Amino acid sequence: MGTTGTVREGRGPVRYGPLAPDMGLPALPELVAELAAAAGQTSPEEPGGGPVLREAACGYWSRRGLPAHPQEVAAAAGAQPLLLALLAAHGGDVLMPRPHPASWAPQARLLGRAFFPVPTPAECGGVPDLYALLETVRRVRAEGGAPRLLLLSIADDPTGTVAPPELLREACEAAVGEGLHIISDETWRDTLHRPHETVPLSPAEMWPDDVTVFSDLAGALTPASWPAAVARFPATEVGARRRARTLDHLTALGALVAGPVAAAAARALDEPPGVTARVAAAAALHARVAGAVHHIVLTAGALARPPRAGRHLYADFGPLRRGLAARGVGDSMELEEFLGERLGIPVPGGHRFGDELGALRVRLATGPLLGSTPEQRMESLTDVEPLELPHVAEALSILTAALGEPP
Repeated sequence: MGTTGTVREGRGPVRYGPLAPDMGLPALPELVAELAAAAGQTSPEEPGGGPVLREAACGYWSRRGLPAHPQEVAAAAGAQPLLLALLAAHGGDVLMPRPHPASWAPQARLLGRAFFPVPTPAECGGVPDLYALLETVRRVRAEGGAPRLLLLSIADDPTGTVAPPELLREACEAAVGEGLHIISDETWRDTLHRPHETVPLSPAEMWPDDVTVFSDLAGALTPASWPAAVARFPATEVGARRRARTLDHLTALGALVAGPVAAAAARALDEPPGVTARVAAAAALHARVAGAVHHIVLTAGALARPPRAGRHLYADFGPLRRGLAARGVGDSMELEEFLGERLGIPVPGGHRFGDELGALRVRLATGPLLGSTPEQRMESLTDVEPLELPHVAEALSILTAALGEPP
């Protein structure tokens, strides 16, 4: 990282912002073959995705209780341009939970859109606290604002939690009652750690006319280096107009899905046995590693909600503030640097997710703990006891030492 004066650039600018937690595994050979077979395609997909990709997305959502028609679906070259286009198509001020994915606030800033973070309930991240949401809407309107959108995520980055159905229902009912349209980020819904015990409820099941769903396929289905994301719009006249505006914005951005990527993405969305087996195996692996990391965090005296989805957890080092202060760590930027140097991997601070700078919170990802080579990562995926593999055990030992150093 470069420096300017005495300020490290990596602490602030968006270009150094954290990406979503990576899967940490080699691409599925079945999807690599699909991509390679389409490598001769020289043109991108049409704006919003071609018919094959959109049909595949409809099948994916239908299997999850969200039937859709291809004319109600749009695809883009990645979640960031798709969300940017969605925000631009809707207009108005934006509400989002705090903390929230690192990419959300920059999208609103790019549009010059006012956005307002709302605290989350104690049980989970990803959705706003009911009473905090109502108070924020009241305050924004009293100050002359026009709140029209609520962003939320049913399975959350950065906290790794899943919103209980009753809390999700309360927040969405309040939002719809206040005239807000909901954009539901469901990127992580297929990464549940205990899929038979956790219910990933979509707001679109309850309020189909008031919810737009979008998902980054890199959450569970495809490598992050193959950018593809899909959105499902309400089956209403208003939904059709917003989809049309979204396609206009995607065209202006040039966010068209590459032909070979579209072929692989459609295959992944069709969910053949090989894809579903990999998704399940990867989720189970990250669940095991996340459980170990959670235990290490608690043993060190920090706090963290038990991770329920994804490849990450959100740790609060507030209880260790005195000892960290003796080491020159007083805020999340300094904690990010402190832990990053000791672990040798990115450990983004809570300030990158909209949290208070003074809060000593970081997101810990599990992907970097699976091994440093493709062979080690595949061994982590296939071994019946991945935590006992030497490279995984060593990574966990380094984490234990870094968090457990005496003040």
